[in-house]
Amino acid sequence: MSRVGKYPVPVPAGVTVALQGRTVIAKGKLGELKLDLTDEVDVEVGASGVAVNPRGESTRQRTMWGTTRSLINGMVVGVSTGFTKSMEINGTGYRAAVQGSDLVLSLGYSHEIRYPVPKGIKITCEKPTAIKVEGIDKRQVGQVAAEIRGFRGPEPYKGKGVKYENEMILRKEGKKK
Repeated sequence: MSRVGKYPVPVPAGVTVALQGRTVIAKGKLGELKLDLTDEVDVEVGASGVAVNPRGESTRQRTMWGTTRSLINGMVVGVSTGFTKSMEINGTGYRAAVQGSDLVLSLGYSHEIRYPVPKGIKITCEKPTAIKVEGIDKRQVGQVAAEIRGFRGPEPYKGKGVKYENEMILRKEGKKK
């Protein structure tokens, strides 16, 4: 039984959630997000929030019940407050800067890496070793942060590379003589 799906999604003030056919639309101060529903669930928009119910008792329908509720909750939070991923860069000479619509990374390679910032995402660098990825779509924010981390992930010996702010790097002991 889904423990997530049975609770309605609370809708804060300033956010409107509408159902048009099989599409849920959430509008807020930061923008608008849409979600196409699967055939396994039904959604009802009421005064207490957005309720998601499975259409049957099959495993697939009960799985999509919790998943759909979670996706709708992510949309509501995204259009009201947004999502943020903070990243740190460790290493001598490693740095980041935003130039126009590109994120320019110097990560110890013979060239700098230019990452074009996708539409709907805002990237800021308060310090040359700190990157903040912001947006309203939780999936897109996570994907962009993962792509940036993928250019040079943290290595286990000195911890050099790009890592998430709260990520713990398990350190290994180096060679012994």
